[in-house]
Amino acid sequence: MKLLKPIGLTAFAMLALAGCGTSKMVATNPANIDKIPLKISPINENDLKRWSNLDLVKDTVPGMSVDKAYAELIKNKKGVKVIVGIVDSGVDIEHEDLKGMIWTNTKEIPGNGIDDDKNGYIDDVHGWNFLGDADNENLELVRILKKGDDGSITYKKAKADYDKKNEEALGSKQQVDFIFKAKDKVAAYLKKDNYTLDEVKAITTTDGALMQSKQVMMSVIGQTGPDFNSDLNDYKNQVYDQLNYNLNLEFSGRKTGDNPDTMDNKFYGNNTVWGPAKDGALHGTHVSGIIAQIRGNKLGSDGVTNNAQIMAVRAVPNGDEYDKDIALAIRYAVDNGAKVVNGSFGKYFSPHKEWVYDAIKYAASKDVLIVTAAGNDGLDIDLIENKSYPNDSQDNTTEVANNYITVGALNTTYGSGLVANFSNYGSKNVDLFAPGTKIYATVPNNLYKFEQGTSMASPEVAGVAALVRSYYPDLTAAQVKQILMDSGTPTTTVVTLGEKEEKRPFTNASKSGKMVNAYNALVMASKISKKK
Repeated sequence: MKLLKPIGLTAFAMLALAGCGTSKMVATNPANIDKIPLKISPINENDLKRWSNLDLVKDTVPGMSVDKAYAELIKNKKGVKVIVGIVDSGVDIEHEDLKGMIWTNTKEIPGNGIDDDKNGYIDDVHGWNFLGDADNENLELVRILKKGDDGSITYKKAKADYDKKNEEALGSKQQVDFIFKAKDKVAAYLKKDNYTLDEVKAITTTDGALMQSKQVMMSVIGQTGPDFNSDLNDYKNQVYDQLNYNLNLEFSGRKTGDNPDTMDNKFYGNNTVWGPAKDGALHGTHVSGIIAQIRGNKLGSDGVTNNAQIMAVRAVPNGDEYDKDIALAIRYAVDNGAKVVNGSFGKYFSPHKEWVYDAIKYAASKDVLIVTAAGNDGLDIDLIENKSYPNDSQDNTTEVANNYITVGALNTTYGSGLVANFSNYGSKNVDLFAPGTKIYATVPNNLYKFEQGTSMASPEVAGVAALVRSYYPDLTAAQVKQILMDSGTPTTTVVTLGEKEEKRPFTNASKSGKMVNAYNALVMASKISKKK
């Protein structure tokens, strides 16, 4: 499932429940980092749109020191192009801020209906769409329930999780309907849909229902800002999609004609890499922009690297992905030259996880780095009851391969709230953290948007990995992984983690205990690489 956390979602839910030269690495001694003053003033809008590029020491914002890396390390250097596979919901490859950044399969003649390169995929010029014309899907636990009660522990767990999620979704529907009723009532009074906080505050009335709606919308706009309509619509769509598709036992979304429970047919789908409609490719387009939107062109924000070539591999629906699609998508990216693969998705049931493990091992054998999102449920995924897929451990201790990174999300401010409250964490199963809150990047139809989630943190790391592999191509995927973990910025600051607000030192929130740092990674890479 696409791991994206709509901005303001938690606030909405709470509101409704209430009824209203020689380069050296940046000093990373925790004792020094921990003395950095907290940033009290809000980040200005221009900086907010590109805060992941900023530097913790210089800007007191927990960014990745990307600007510093360009200014001091690689400004006059030329790197090689690195193909980055985006296994996601699809990519708007025609976006203005991704021009020249899209991978092209030069072995394929566009539009001739022939598999010129004989890889089994006809006219796969910019990637492949394993979902075909499908967009919405069930959660994996719903697919398990639809197969019937086999008496297994898996079925029992799926049933218990379904009952809980369905009840929560029905409650969320009541909440969102309540908020929209208030929004519409205020709109009817003001005779317009887009109104300001001041206009709502100015309403004077003896109508009790209107007064309640006024209070609700004052709170909503106060928390979300002037774009409240967009955020509310995102929230509503997520809630209704859960009930109509993700949790609907009567719904079936797959349209490819294959059997997702066998590997007999590996060649299905089509070459329309944004899917049946570009709007459905919002998630994958946003992820792609984080990595590769053109730096310095005064459009949107700045991607991590201009040396990436985005390969779109559509395999993640609005719902849970199929293990078969993910395994084949990884293999497709690897076989077609990707050196980094980003997977901003995840789920808690994986009936054919061995196919995905085999694909991860295959990627390792071909020297391809895989970067994935930790998840957005605020859980310690070291605990067996919270185990999520895909992952790099079959037994929760031994790594499947040395080419796999799992990323948690950072907030915009340094201090106890450094880790985003929605981010999963774990000292064994999350490798490191990266910016994942309020990330501004490309979305379909030449638009840009703030989004947040570990979905956004993962491509930040994938971008840094591509940056390292661009300037130091002799380094292996395993070496790049270790560099990213070893060169990150640590802090012993005690942070608040997850929905249970667990307190622990940041150094114990992930395996590395660090925040990814592009500057440090390039410095360390230069010391290990044979290419000087």
